[in-house]
Amino acid sequence: MMRYGLVCLLLAVLSWGQAGSSPSTPAPQQPGAPANSAGNPTETKEVPPDTPVITINGLCPSPSADKAADPNCKTTITRAEFEKIMDSVQPNMPPRVRRQFATRYSSALVMAEKAHEMGLDQGPKFDDRMKLMRIQVLTQMFNQAVQEKAGQVSDQDIEDYYKSKSADYEEADLQRIFIPRSQQLPASKVKLSATAEKQRQKEAEEIMKKEADKVHTRAVAGEDFAKLQEEAYTLAGLKGKAPSTKMGKVRRNGLPPTQVSVMDLKTGQISAVLSDQSGYFIYKVGAKDVEPLDKVKEEIRGTLRTQRMQEQMKAVQESGTPTLDEAYFGPEMAPPHGMPLPPPGPGAPSPKPAPPGPK
Repeated sequence: MMRYGLVCLLLAVLSWGQAGSSPSTPAPQQPGAPANSAGNPTETKEVPPDTPVITINGLCPSPSADKAADPNCKTTITRAEFEKIMDSVQPNMPPRVRRQFATRYSSALVMAEKAHEMGLDQGPKFDDRMKLMRIQVLTQMFNQAVQEKAGQVSDQDIEDYYKSKSADYEEADLQRIFIPRSQQLPASKVKLSATAEKQRQKEAEEIMKKEADKVHTRAVAGEDFAKLQEEAYTLAGLKGKAPSTKMGKVRRNGLPPTQVSVMDLKTGQISAVLSDQSGYFIYKVGAKDVEPLDKVKEEIRGTLRTQRMQEQMKAVQESGTPTLDEAYFGPEMAPPHGMPLPPPGPGAPSPKPAPPGPK
């Protein structure tokens, strides 16, 4: 490869980041128009591996080349060389992004040559930055190796996990009534003291709590869930259409943690009144079944892959923990409210949000 290939590869890794990961949508092609290499990924297969796909005129291919003696000197990059670079940066790069990357890579090669002519690749500053880039590349390669190893999930691993976690794949056809925690009170016609306003709000909450108990009694007696939902919303003074009581088939992980106990009920049973900050919930359990292995196989594969990645990254991090001098760095600060610390390694799942509450 060219003498500055590694330097430019690092530059490309640093500058490409987000651009390479964003999906690109090819422009619509006019009927009858010939396909181009940017929009047709199959065209590259027709180009032999040793065919130059990038030609940089004016860039001499070797240190011994004298541009003054040969003003027409040029550097060529074959398809095989270019694809090797792409695989190092982003395997399976989309065709349109591939073209943009080729342009950036060519520009980086030219700039690296100019930097060499200026002597910028000599001295401690250059050496220090190369050390940091080496660490970055090794970290990326390690992360990739961890992902590849974690992704080696066998069918037997999947079957064993499915058997041990069968309750997680149980589904129930649920109906749910939501009773708001408090009535939506109109503005008072007279100015109330803080104590009086607090008492007024307390009474509004007590009314809805009693309503939740009444609705539960009526639900157990067999009254229609949709009718009970409408009445609860009317009493709460909420405008707009009441939410549907039909949730369809739901798994345990589709319910808030405080309401997962619903899945332990039998078909036809009504839950107790469950509550959270928004209000009260009453469930009715319909038909229950367990999703077949074939349907959840890929989901389990992803779960196992993520778990293994987390375990490996945790083990690596615990093998070498830093201690920082607080006199120099200052005390450790908590992350801003609502912004959790980044996960310890690649592929760590984000906390799964609870399903949206009734509107």
